[in-house]
Amino acid sequence: MGKATLIATLADPFSESGAWPDCVEWLEVRADLAGDLDPDQLRRHFKGRLLYTLRSGEEGGAFAGTSDERRRRLSDAARRYDFVDLEGERDCLPDLLDEIPPARRVISWHGVVPDAAALREKFERLSAHEAFLYRLVTTPSKASEALVPLLTLKALGRADVVAYAEGDVGSWSRLVAPRLGAPFVFAAAEGGFNVSKLIEDYGLPALPDCEEIYGIVGNPVMQSLSPRLHNAAYRALNHPALFVPFHVEEFGEFWREAVKSRALEELGLRVKGLTVVSPHKEAALAAARKHTPMTRAAGSTNLFVSNGGEWEADTSDSDCVVIALRERGIAAEGLKAAVIGCGGAGRAVAAGLTRAGAKVTLVNRGAARGRYAVELLGLPFAPLSEFSGRGFALIVNATPVGRDDLRTPFDLSGLEEDAVVVDLAYGSEPTPLVVGTRARGRLAVDGREVLLIQVQHQFQRMTGFVMPVGPALEELGGGADARELLAT
Repeated sequence: MGKATLIATLADPFSESGAWPDCVEWLEVRADLAGDLDPDQLRRHFKGRLLYTLRSGEEGGAFAGTSDERRRRLSDAARRYDFVDLEGERDCLPDLLDEIPPARRVISWHGVVPDAAALREKFERLSAHEAFLYRLVTTPSKASEALVPLLTLKALGRADVVAYAEGDVGSWSRLVAPRLGAPFVFAAAEGGFNVSKLIEDYGLPALPDCEEIYGIVGNPVMQSLSPRLHNAAYRALNHPALFVPFHVEEFGEFWREAVKSRALEELGLRVKGLTVVSPHKEAALAAARKHTPMTRAAGSTNLFVSNGGEWEADTSDSDCVVIALRERGIAAEGLKAAVIGCGGAGRAVAAGLTRAGAKVTLVNRGAARGRYAVELLGLPFAPLSEFSGRGFALIVNATPVGRDDLRTPFDLSGLEEDAVVVDLAYGSEPTPLVVGTRARGRLAVDGREVLLIQVQHQFQRMTGFVMPVGPALEELGGGADARELLAT
């Protein structure tokens, strides 16, 4: 098993540098964001290496001062920090290079390039100056451009180069780069892949063998718990795979350029399976040549599996609610159920409940999507504005309402005494719908439990192995009692 050097980023002067785990070996001080901090004071709390970075506005940073001010601040940092980041296109000046020995230089470039050849040219110019490390960071606008730094990294084959893409579209490349030889992994300055996420979701700085790539495709995806659960299972099984988040604006372009092109296979990584979330469940269905009967019935997919190079569209949405009920001794057959939300997930859940014998009513805010669901499934429909829980033994929320706010998708005052509510939305804490339902003494199924049911199905379909549930429960919190905690 290999190991990368993990670099935390300090972008807030009020952050506690001592809060980082022991596995963090470097600290990058973003002086353009945090100001010129006293390195001696930082060393009282952080025992690793200190890197001073003054990212310019031209390269995506916040420094907007004069060239003289920049020269002065870099020069001062050279006397006090272990390493200094020099932007290759503005800082590699003879007098400044004389002050910073090559063994303490990190020469970097941030920007937009059209292809790997252009990025290779950037590197050639940067490497004209000797340095401890060269850092190439691109900002892609589409999936194919996120591959550029990885292809460059593979072609260079050097142990002193880090190359990855940043921003939502390219964020996943930060996780693949160390598998291609990049010796360092930089945590994001804010949001995205912070230190905690790199460690908890991806197991860094450890680098187990990786031959296969799996991922979640959607917009947004960074909040998903799926990478944490899948990667924990890979580690438990010693399976050479990595699960990453693919933030995708347009599914067709991603499918052509990142998957069907087999560009990742050129990097020694086989794409074996994908989970698909909003808003791509319908568009993804058209990309697969094979479809399960349930995906055709629901008109959506949330699972792509590669079988001998041929991709099949499947869904784990259809059975997740039925299984969650069954685990509580509740049979779906004969239940009068309402499914709120007529998107891909809602239609698949409704189809699954109908197959299990429930009497399902579709509910949606917009009439057009509701009519489309009715045409596909042949089920009765009620507009959300007229919906109450009265008369329904089961209500499923298949909308994102409550995931990121304090709203509930419907008025809870009409819940029947024996009603069961299942929320597909989830967050770090139970949603307002779950909290409100339980406060009224009704049974509520948390979205994290539904997620675990789905992830187990997806894992087995994609890898062929039964997912070890223990690591997943640990990641969700609560160890062996997590399932009971989620169900309360």
